[in-house]
Amino acid sequence: MNTGSDEPGEVAVAPDETGTDEVRSEQERGLGSRAPEFIKARRLLHVSWQVGVFVIGLAVVVTGIIMLPLPGPGWVVIFGGMAIWATEFVWAQLVLRWTKRKVTEAAQRALDPKVRRRNIILTTIGMVIVAVLVGFYVWKFGMAMPWKIKNQ
Repeated sequence: MNTGSDEPGEVAVAPDETGTDEVRSEQERGLGSRAPEFIKARRLLHVSWQVGVFVIGLAVVVTGIIMLPLPGPGWVVIFGGMAIWATEFVWAQLVLRWTKRKVTEAAQRALDPKVRRRNIILTTIGMVIVAVLVGFYVWKFGMAMPWKIKNQ
């Protein structure tokens, strides 16, 4: 059995996989391009890289916008396009940080017991109202639809 040490008496220590180092390094990392150094060193190559990143991010964002009224994860795709842009553009990094902060705040508010209780009460009241309306319609008109459809 390999314990990670050849010396007697030494104890193998598992690496810290809590993810806190990743979060810390992401916050410490400055804003700006994430392009490789050899691309940043050449102006024409770097501009070409940025144009490519912008076009790919734009295609993903436009696909997400198209998916908003259609079935599909429109907002997730839009944020994916923003993440692509954020690899290269400071403005996208700032927008993405702001969005992450707002989503985290909203999630924390949603987990508040008072808010959850209110949401459950409002949902229950809404369902009761819909059930009463459907029951009234079925009692008054039966299962007939409100429009006349003849053989077509």
